[in-house]
Amino acid sequence: MKNRMLERGIATVVGLFVLSWIAACASNEAKPIPQPTPDQVRSHGDRAFDKLKQEEQERGAQQPVPR
Repeated sequence: MKNRMLERGIATVVGLFVLSWIAACASNEAKPIPQPTPDQVRSHGDRAFDKLKQEEQERGAQQPVPR
């Protein structure tokens, strides 16, 4: 009987902890993702374009594989 009461007490504490945790997570407001500035967008685009040009040059320099 004492063992059953101990199990009930532990289950109650764990249940309350889980409910508190869920309530705490649900109450946090989602923070909006900061929008990139036009300069950041331009910089990322320039880097992607440069990388693409480099890959094309490397691919052109490779010998074609015979089939």
